[in-house]
Amino acid sequence: MTLSNRKPGDKKEAPSEPLKRAIAGCMRAIAQKSDVEVTFAADRPMLMGDKARLPEPPRKLSTQDVAVLRGHADSMALRLACHDAAVHRRLAPEGQAARAVYDAVEQARVEAIGARRMSGVADNLAAMLEDRYHRGGKYEDITDRADAPIEDAIALMVRERLTGRKPPVAAAKIVELWRDFIEEKAGRDLDGLIANIEDQRSFARSVRELLASLDMADDAALDRDEDEDEQEAEEGQDQDETEGDVEDEAEGERAQAEIVDDAADELEDGAQDAADAPMGELPEDVEDADSEEASEAWRPPTSGRNEPRGPDYRAFTQRFDEIVFAEDLCDPDELSRLRSYLDKQLAHLQGVVGRLANRLQRRLLAQQNRAWEFDLEEGMLDPARLPRVVVDPFQPLSFKQEKDTRFRDTVVTLLLDNSGSMRGRPITVAATCADILARTLERCGVKVEILGFTTRAWKGGQSRELWLQSGKPANPGRLNDLRHIIYKAADAPWRRARKNLGLMMREGLLKENIDGEALDWAHKRLLGRPEQRRILMVISDGAPVDDSTLSVNPGNYLERHLRHVIEEIETRSPVELLAIGIGHDVTRYYRRAVTIVDAEELGGAMTEKLAELFEENAVPQQVAPRLRRAGAPA
Repeated sequence: MTLSNRKPGDKKEAPSEPLKRAIAGCMRAIAQKSDVEVTFAADRPMLMGDKARLPEPPRKLSTQDVAVLRGHADSMALRLACHDAAVHRRLAPEGQAARAVYDAVEQARVEAIGARRMSGVADNLAAMLEDRYHRGGKYEDITDRADAPIEDAIALMVRERLTGRKPPVAAAKIVELWRDFIEEKAGRDLDGLIANIEDQRSFARSVRELLASLDMADDAALDRDEDEDEQEAEEGQDQDETEGDVEDEAEGERAQAEIVDDAADELEDGAQDAADAPMGELPEDVEDADSEEASEAWRPPTSGRNEPRGPDYRAFTQRFDEIVFAEDLCDPDELSRLRSYLDKQLAHLQGVVGRLANRLQRRLLAQQNRAWEFDLEEGMLDPARLPRVVVDPFQPLSFKQEKDTRFRDTVVTLLLDNSGSMRGRPITVAATCADILARTLERCGVKVEILGFTTRAWKGGQSRELWLQSGKPANPGRLNDLRHIIYKAADAPWRRARKNLGLMMREGLLKENIDGEALDWAHKRLLGRPEQRRILMVISDGAPVDDSTLSVNPGNYLERHLRHVIEEIETRSPVELLAIGIGHDVTRYYRRAVTIVDAEELGGAMTEKLAELFEENAVPQQVAPRLRRAGAPA
């Protein structure tokens, strides 16, 4: 006889629920934080502040599945327990490539701390890494360093030094291609890391020295940081001598610590997930593993005051770029099948986004105060003027006609990031929300254009091949083939473009992202529109990343150009620009922006931001006339 505490009528608990509770409890214990919020979803793992999202366990669990799931949980828990975001940010190097290595090695450090203390955690982390690189199976057959991420190679070699564990079998080729180069230039720096494994600040300085040995970072910047730390220490010592009050000093230190902790928490809320990459995440798909990791690397905002304003940006060649309609990339039958697949993927989300769309429609229609011209010779018959015709039959009939309001004279462009890091749920939700939003705005008389941007190939495509044939000239500029996609033109009705959005579900479409040129392209299309009000909404999940371009140009080459384009639009253009970041803080790029943690929040964010824009536009039209009447002479 089987006994159960389940009450009659209660739903039977899913078989995976006890495992989920155990993993969540273990994660809180390792992190030493009882308030960590742990959720499980069919999406990539993510850590944002004290909120952790783990993969949903499969229905038929194997021992390997459990180990991989526990590995993700242990990785995030160790990040929470052993990582200080403020220290990490302060000592971070400039440049995208150096920052990617710096982030990856820091994740290797926190995981090594747990692996050295607990053999079970070490086994779980090893299973997670093996699974991660096995899913990105293209690494097993690579023969060229250009296809092997150097940040992964360095992080795995650091892990080997700190724990004694060999790299995963699926990632052995990555390390093999880079090992001789790294050992020759920075082998001594790697050996010295183990002495500082428990001290994040000292470890970060050692990593900066390692980067300098690899010619990826500048020693001068590290020296400036050390001088600033020494200066702060001296100032603190002088202040202690003058004050001489032990209690006041203790209170001041506690207050300062609280401020630092609060600042770190705020920063982690927006950037913790990205800092976990590449060692703390599971890419969603085989094809996009390296692209996702590059996109996930968080980068510090730069002032840009002393940087070139953008004229130095150029493309090595534009011969292979393309601007293409979605229907030209896919035959009609496959497009219909992809659209059907998109509808099935988010059937449960249609109701939620549909309700948001209806709410937006009501808010927008409420602002469309109908304006009429009266006493016209033609138009609609004005029933309010009929009594005077009855009184005086010789009076002519009066007609009225609705005037075009300023609200209706609007066009909205949705620019969707079609990079590999958007693969899976983010791009599915983005496509569905764009679809429903276009339908809603069309009902309200607002035209909508839906655009996407990616590249035609991984690792440069034909542009890179031409560069190689030309003798590899230095600083070639953008070195990949752009693909800009028109899913729906502004003048095309929604019913004709509906199937096109299914193209985003096509295998192999999503590759790399060069945001600056895509934003400039969408902006120029808007400038050519006749509407008085033009709105550009960008939906992305990180900074611009193109491995081919960044491997032969400065590390901030694409990011600097993106900042330049944004500044030009925000300060000199009539186009209103706003951005939505999925899992990443895009406020460091755009003045008007919002960041969402989960892709399913996208529908609400899109509708709310658009409603806010139209409400801002409606205030002067409604309030100003009343003010003028109140102040006008009698």
